[in-house]
Amino acid sequence: MAARERFDHEIQAIQSELLKLSNLSIQALEISFTAFIEKDFDKSKLVIEQDVVINRLEEEINDRVILVMTRQQPVAKDLRRLVVLLKAAADMERVGDYAVNIAKESIRIGNERFITSVELLEDMCFKTTVMLRQVIEAFVDENMSKAKEIAEYDDQIDEMYGNIITHLMRLSSVAPESISQITYLSFICRYIERCADHATNIAEYLLYLKKGQRFDLNQ
Repeated sequence: MAARERFDHEIQAIQSELLKLSNLSIQALEISFTAFIEKDFDKSKLVIEQDVVINRLEEEINDRVILVMTRQQPVAKDLRRLVVLLKAAADMERVGDYAVNIAKESIRIGNERFITSVELLEDMCFKTTVMLRQVIEAFVDENMSKAKEIAEYDDQIDEMYGNIITHLMRLSSVAPESISQITYLSFICRYIERCADHATNIAEYLLYLKKGQRFDLNQ
């Protein structure tokens, strides 16, 4: 097998692992949030336990990227591609971490009745998971126009985050006895917003890969 062929084969293998990691992380976020809504603590505990699989996958991707860099000594776009795969894996692993954090907050809230409607929070999480799936699809297809659309989704998520936090802050002044749950809900809201930020990061990595310059889609 020629050197170029070996390199392309390794890239495809790493990208397949990234796709697997991404799907597991997004699924963890979906399951974690469903468990939060349904107060299904067994599901919450399962998300926490299975995070080790996501962590291991990220470590394997890191090892493979470093090995390819050492053996192939790539330059220019090939090097950018490896760096981007490394960074995208780190971002998707963080999504898995946030899913774990949501699961832990859900367990802390327990069977306590929600002090407020979580409908907007549900909408926010749904939009975030759509955003994550779309950015991974754009990343695999190297679709720059789709990657740029991610910024519009992120603006929506940021606005929803601001509205929810404002509502929870007002609620804390009229229902101080529920401050613990309000705090947990605020954390969950923040974790979802951060997942959307990681999706935006991956969109920026794709633009960097294709154009060779850095873009800030959060401006």
